Amino acid sequence: MATSGVPSPWNEAPLVCAALLVAVVAWCAARAAEWAWLRPRRLGRALRAQGLRGTAYRPISGDAAVADRLALEARSRPPLPPGCHAVVPRAMPLFHRAMEEHGKTSITWSGPVPRVTIADPALVRQVLSNKLGHFEKPGFGQLQRLLHYGVSTHQGAKWARHRSIINPAFHLDKLKRMLPAFASCCGDLVGRWEGLAAAAGAGEAREVDVWPEMQRLTGDVISRAAFGSSYLEGRRIFQLQDEQVRLAMLVANKIHVPGYIMLPTRTNRRMKRIAAEIEGILGGMIAKREGAMRAGEAATGDDLLGLMLESNMEQCGGMSADDVIGECKMFYFVGMETTSILLTWTMVLLSMHPEWQDRAREEVLRVFPGGAAGTTAPDYDGLSRLKIVTMVLYEALRLYTPLPAVHRRTYKPVELGGVRYPAGVTLVLPLLSVHHDKDVWGPDAEEFRPERFSEGVAGAAGGADRPPAFFAFGGGPRTCVGQSFALLEAKMGLAMILRRFELELSPSYSHAPFPVPLLKPERGAQVRIRKLP
Repeated sequence: MATSGVPSPWNEAPLVCAALLVAVVAWCAARAAEWAWLRPRRLGRALRAQGLRGTAYRPISGDAAVADRLALEARSRPPLPPGCHAVVPRAMPLFHRAMEEHGKTSITWSGPVPRVTIADPALVRQVLSNKLGHFEKPGFGQLQRLLHYGVSTHQGAKWARHRSIINPAFHLDKLKRMLPAFASCCGDLVGRWEGLAAAAGAGEAREVDVWPEMQRLTGDVISRAAFGSSYLEGRRIFQLQDEQVRLAMLVANKIHVPGYIMLPTRTNRRMKRIAAEIEGILGGMIAKREGAMRAGEAATGDDLLGLMLESNMEQCGGMSADDVIGECKMFYFVGMETTSILLTWTMVLLSMHPEWQDRAREEVLRVFPGGAAGTTAPDYDGLSRLKIVTMVLYEALRLYTPLPAVHRRTYKPVELGGVRYPAGVTLVLPLLSVHHDKDVWGPDAEEFRPERFSEGVAGAAGGADRPPAFFAFGGGPRTCVGQSFALLEAKMGLAMILRRFELELSPSYSHAPFPVPLLKPERGAQVRIRKLP
């Protein structure tokens, strides 16, 4: 039988499939080339054409290997001498080297994304204020959610909605109602230290690592003031979050690879289990509180969770259950870590500079009489009059800024400081470097001089005629919502400690600040405490 001249569709199917496969592979290859090579080269040329210099682009990895090597070198160096506050090379080795070699406005690479350091205080403030909406806070995808997600990570309308719900919980009248919880937690710490001092003998000093002590204190405050629970109930969350941060640091230089965090590696699987357990604990706490509120049981309480849920109800549910869990994760993470770091470095600094310790103690005893035997908890009016203590805290925040750098991404092309940045460039605001800049703060920028804040923050960097250069709490509309909470907590803790104990630096202390990712004492913060008569 003669065969038809019409080709069978079954014979064409393999050709069609092959053509589709070739098209898909070509499309993927083009996208990969654009992501890994063409776009980075295009952005890099646009920046270098305007005179910016920096590190050379290495496909896909960027400066990850260099950053890891410099961080390892920084950690392997001998500790800084006690009293030396030149911590920037140790805490920000990659950015410090780039600024030293290529200028304060220099290029580095996070994978295929160019980063430009912006170290001029006026430009830093302009970026943070974001008046024209040119900048957005870059996210870290799934890794960010595994760590914490809340108002500090949201953008646009969602950020505005969450901020409006959370802000009332930090109003002054609400913070005043939290002071008894602050005082109770600080009283527990003081009582524990008095037991240690008594065991050492009258007039004798006892060594204490104040870093874990301050973590326990601020964890207790967050648990009681934020959730109406206790440190013991919140301990599991703190343990899990500490492990989560350590795991996140292991993968931080790989997250620019699309989908990396989704790979079933041992670290990624463990991080997901940790996040699920934390969210399960918090979800149970929230559901229990919401049930009590719906049943009309008592008041919502004076803690942040109750106030946040109350505000959310008043705004007809502006946040979902998942949103509330995210904000709680943020409170636990940020609220505990940043204030514990502030208190730890403040006590280390006061141990290094006993003359300022004496001045701060004299002020505390003057405002809250009764000496070491005083049992009345400091009140808000008294805490607000502690000018020297406030100066000391600000100087500690300047020298040991908890978050050494913040990042913003150009959402659309923008001109800044005479440079036109294309969309998709990350701007690195090296706050720690700005706070140590001798061109900004004077030749004594790396010295502990709290008196520079005697007239407040605005004129601290060289006088009122110069732009403010203090960014410990960020700036602009995204200024830290918990700023007043943290400062009140720190003042309460410092006041109650100073009126009962004398602090001196232990011979075993090693001065080794290092960001993981916040600026922590890598080898502890050993201080000798002595009970005052």
